[in-house]
Amino acid sequence: MKTPIIFYKSFIIISCCIFPAALFAQNAGDVVPVNKQIKDTSRQTDLIDVAKGVFHIAPQHAREQREKKVYFSILPISGAIPGGGGRALITSTTAAIYLGQRSTTNLSSAVFAPYWNFKGRFGLPLRTSIWLPNNTWTIQGDMRFLVYPQYTWGLGSNHSYSDKALVDENYTRFYQSALKRITSYFFAGLGYNLDYRSNIHSDDPAINLAQFADYHGGLQGNSFSSGVSLNMIYDTRNNSINPMPGSYVNVVYRINPVFMGSNNNWNSLYIDVRKYISMNREKPNQQNTLAFWSYFWTVFNSPAPYLDLPAIGWDPYNRSGEGIDQSRYRGRSLFYLEGEYRRDITANGLVGAVIFANVNTVSGSGTFFSAWHPAAGSGLRIKFNKGSNTNIGLDYAFSKGYRTIVLNLGESF
Repeated sequence: MKTPIIFYKSFIIISCCIFPAALFAQNAGDVVPVNKQIKDTSRQTDLIDVAKGVFHIAPQHAREQREKKVYFSILPISGAIPGGGGRALITSTTAAIYLGQRSTTNLSSAVFAPYWNFKGRFGLPLRTSIWLPNNTWTIQGDMRFLVYPQYTWGLGSNHSYSDKALVDENYTRFYQSALKRITSYFFAGLGYNLDYRSNIHSDDPAINLAQFADYHGGLQGNSFSSGVSLNMIYDTRNNSINPMPGSYVNVVYRINPVFMGSNNNWNSLYIDVRKYISMNREKPNQQNTLAFWSYFWTVFNSPAPYLDLPAIGWDPYNRSGEGIDQSRYRGRSLFYLEGEYRRDITANGLVGAVIFANVNTVSGSGTFFSAWHPAAGSGLRIKFNKGSNTNIGLDYAFSKGYRTIVLNLGESF
């Protein structure tokens, strides 16, 4: 009987170390507490409750919460990097703080997750989310420097899964946007977006990437995209880590003129829509939700650099297309749709399950909407923290020629 207990304790300790990385996912749904329900979590159970029982930790008396408490964590893990880069050492460091009252201000955060595979491939990504007091403004940032290999299958759906080419590059991204609250749940503002890719080449000198992809522009040497963006967000969700009821809409129109350094004058439009429907209104503590996610991403005008074209898995948070290899489908336009059913298995909410399916179509080979690429899967959920409704998720997902197991903190969307 000792072995299961040791494993159980180890799992709880690892989960406690992982959790702070999920804290950045607070969202604009907390801006104005209109119709905001405060969940009664007294009958819910999470891994923290289990840990108290296993380690015989007596509950403490409630203490007054202090404002501006900083959350900080460092987590070294091992994982794989794209494009056959092998195993890598990944260290995730998260710092988060409230810049105003918790009742009216979302959690500001900085997440730094560098990786290195000991073979010259590494990444230095930093994502920031700043919420000023009372959520009057939000400042969002995404900065990356990557030596980043990725497979490509050309435009559209002409290539089979095994018919792929490896593209190596040095990638620098600098995105910053500032949005002001206009009305309840609605924000609008401006941003600056830069994508600089250098030393673009194939690891196989026999492959001509431009001929393979049937696209000329941004597949050899360097590519540069620099421009401004118009941003709008509407968000009524209570919690973006694990949304229950609510809606989310994000619209980004990006303008990349030559006078700002871009290789060509080109524009893009990204529209992201999400809806969450509760199927169990009589028991708000029980997860029984239908969730839908769809986005449309397209480029206009002169050819954009190939690696800046819409591609599956390259949405802002790199979460779309679970069950499909990243960059598997790429084109001048991409439409994506996903549905997921989430339900608690145990009455106390500790264990749950999900079933999901997604589909996408891209332009580039034939008529847009003529070829659809589905994926599906299911997963297990373990409640880590009932206060933030954070789950640890283990998903199995598959599509034609590809299957994977994914570990997530929080839900995919």
